[in-house]
Amino acid sequence: MGDISRDSDWVELNDPPRFDFGERVVSRHVVRNDGTYPGLDIGAVLVNKGDIGYVTSVGTFLQQFYIYAVDFVATGCRVGMKGRELMSLDKLPPELALQLGPDKVARLRSLAAAPLAPTPEHSDA
Repeated sequence: MGDISRDSDWVELNDPPRFDFGERVVSRHVVRNDGTYPGLDIGAVLVNKGDIGYVTSVGTFLQQFYIYAVDFVATGCRVGMKGRELMSLDKLPPELALQLGPDKVARLRSLAAAPLAPTPEHSDA
């Protein structure tokens, strides 16, 4: 068991989860199907950088990390993501707000306030 590859020696589970149920988050990375998402080819893009979704559950992985199930309403995908792959639109960390500046913070807050709707190609209409 000594050959298990981990991202780091830090155990995220020692701290509370970064995100809460229902919190609106934005993807910081492109997420591709690694073969665990049914119905799509391996390598197919599930989530693009900048896609907005809601945290629907919080689980754990390798007894080290939180995994957040995020429902990306516009695309209809629900995927598991690590905290470092997401950023909250509901609760911007103060240090990030300082780095971004007031204009970018205002734009992010306007995204957080806008309702999400399915894109036309994914709607039931």
